[in-house]
Amino acid sequence: MVTSSAHERRAGARSTFLMSMAACPTHRVLDRLGDRWVSLILKELADGPRRHGELARAVAGATQKMLTQTLRTLQRDGLVARSVTDSTPARVEYRLTPLGESLLPVMALVTQWAERHIHDIDTARATYDAVTSS
Repeated sequence: MVTSSAHERRAGARSTFLMSMAACPTHRVLDRLGDRWVSLILKELADGPRRHGELARAVAGATQKMLTQTLRTLQRDGLVARSVTDSTPARVEYRLTPLGESLLPVMALVTQWAERHIHDIDTARATYDAVTSS
């Protein structure tokens, strides 16, 4: 009979847990929405199509590389569409897809909740930090 150590059992349990998290739809969506620039880009695109330069100015903290990577990821997820107009120079615009637009009411609710409760969270953190640091 083969026995396993506590370390091996924990490693197996961790692996099983990580696989379940990777398959969890809620975890996958929240992971994407929690990405640093996603909510800002989606908020900008909620007002209509934007060119890359317009997005770069609106989301000024993102480097060009990060903005491009985030837009590509959002394209891959089907939330953003990229269109190229045949002109000189080529005009590239990004817009929300219907799937991306369907996410806007959810983001609005999260924003409302955050604005309503951020003071409570800040207070709880300060209380926790005061108790744990002494």
